[in-house]
Amino acid sequence: MHDLIAFIQSNSALVAANPLAFATSAALFGAGGFAVGRYFLAERIANLESRIARRDEEITDLKAKQKAPDPEGPVPLFEMTEMLPPAPFNFNRLLVSGKTLPG
Repeated sequence: MHDLIAFIQSNSALVAANPLAFATSAALFGAGGFAVGRYFLAERIANLESRIARRDEEITDLKAKQKAPDPEGPVPLFEMTEMLPPAPFNFNRLLVSGKTLPG
């Protein structure tokens, strides 16, 4: 940077004598540098733009999933019914009641 400043200071008489030529060449070189930089960075810019678009789609999908009601509806009846084994056979009641077994 110091070399550029020294170059301009040493050639300031030339720049002062032809300001239009200096401004034109500065604009051309600046625009050329911008175009070359834009060309080499175009792929990176496109990659970043696609990543932003994909992230936005993921955000909208996640928001839609948050707002959606739970798919689980009412619990079916067979899941609510408790299945117990039959009560054990009580021989004491038969003896007390006086009933006899067939057979």
